[in-house]
Amino acid sequence: MARIGLVAHDLKKDELVAWAQANAAKLSRHELVGTGTTGSRIIEGTGLAVECLKSGPLGGDAQLGARIAEGRLDVLVFFQDPLTAMPHDVDIKSLIRLGTLYNILFALNPRTADAILAAID
Repeated sequence: MARIGLVAHDLKKDELVAWAQANAAKLSRHELVGTGTTGSRIIEGTGLAVECLKSGPLGGDAQLGARIAEGRLDVLVFFQDPLTAMPHDVDIKSLIRLGTLYNILFALNPRTADAILAAID
């Protein structure tokens, strides 16, 4: 069982929920944790059990980063909106840096998320 972090920017939340719906059977076999709004949307859209942290801008990105640094997250699925400036860009860059530094499986889009899920399932 893998520990999977789930987060998406506002304009990508629907896409992440749709991805989670399509992969609900596989995701149900793993421990899921998400930032507040994203996690809540996944719960509503799929019925999956997701531990919800704070909203990303309110510290949820930092909480996911801390789990990566502590070795408590195996995979991060982070659907980013590359075309919209984010006021908490520093937090986002930190999360990406930690995912890279600690060499976890890291998906920024649905195709990569599909490949990772197939590899760990």
